[in-house]
Amino acid sequence: MSDAPTSDGRPDSAIAADPAAAATDARPDAPYGLRYPCGEPPKPGEFKPVAPGVLWLRMPLPFSLNHINLWAIADEDDNGPGWAIVDTGTKTPEALTAWRTLIAADGPLAATPQGARITRILCTHMHPDHVGMAGWLTRKFQCRLWMTRLEYLTCRTLAADTGREAPEDAIRFYQQAGWSEEALDVYRARFGGFGKYLHALPDSFRRLSDGERFAIGAHTWRVIVGRGHSPEHACLLCDDLDLLISGDQVLPRISSNVSVFPTEPDADPLGDWLASLAHLRSTLGDRLLVLPAHGEPFHGLHARLDRLASGHDRGLTRLRRSLADSPKRAIDVFGALFARPIDGKGELLGMATGESLAHINHLVALGEAVSETGADGVRRYRLKAPS
Repeated sequence: MSDAPTSDGRPDSAIAADPAAAATDARPDAPYGLRYPCGEPPKPGEFKPVAPGVLWLRMPLPFSLNHINLWAIADEDDNGPGWAIVDTGTKTPEALTAWRTLIAADGPLAATPQGARITRILCTHMHPDHVGMAGWLTRKFQCRLWMTRLEYLTCRTLAADTGREAPEDAIRFYQQAGWSEEALDVYRARFGGFGKYLHALPDSFRRLSDGERFAIGAHTWRVIVGRGHSPEHACLLCDDLDLLISGDQVLPRISSNVSVFPTEPDADPLGDWLASLAHLRSTLGDRLLVLPAHGEPFHGLHARLDRLASGHDRGLTRLRRSLADSPKRAIDVFGALFARPIDGKGELLGMATGESLAHINHLVALGEAVSETGADGVRRYRLKAPS
């Protein structure tokens, strides 16, 4: 079943697209140890070199978060030189135009030593802004899609919901969170839109696995899987070039949405997210140039990881205070977690509910909070009394 934040195809970091939107985020510029050495981003249909054999591409998005960064890595296969592409943009006319410009016979990539040929598509994860054009590109160039297994299969599952009515499990999930009938009607109307920004994926793929090393052109890259934002998100590390392609796992100016969805209502994605941040902090050096999906390439990985983790810690502290006052529905804790009002039936409601439940479920998993379902069918949470 599709989930609310991605059922209409929006990138699920959109709740934090406004830097003031999420209390768990901050403006991580010079005071927080981040440096942006690559300058202005390229325009759609153009590229900018950021390292030997690595190009920065940018595609427009039709959302409040209005862009995604893609990466082209110099590659070679049995058919000769070309480019391995990391992430693809959404299925939109604007993205199609940008791709056609890039790969045209007289386009920007054709003028490079690698030419305009694409050797493979690697997708960090399954959200439409990352995988939306993958089906079109793999068919056009007869090349393979590389993804982790859970991301590929989850994407296929969500795309299969296109045109379905919202399932009763999902309606019950949002009723228990405290949604009004008007909000549920909006959800029913929007459900099943995940496939709108997605070309059909190829029927086979090449699996990426955590810790795997493989060559792209002249350099070795290693897969580092992160969890919490999506099921099995793949970051790509190149020690030779001191590069980390971070996807949505580490962003410089916004905090990726970490949500609970109707498909797994008792999950603890925030626990997975915090563990992933800690793993990156303990295993990766601080000299890496980080190539994120949104924002600009930056130095200062450790400072950003620390900022992201401390932001969620502060949110959990505020949530504890809120739940100590009186039992709360999921929709009652928005003020503790977000710095902007959340419309009770607007497009951010699903994302805010999912992220609030992620924080609540983490306290439940820690044994600090418990839930009770009232006669009205709504679930309320309270801080557990000290033993």
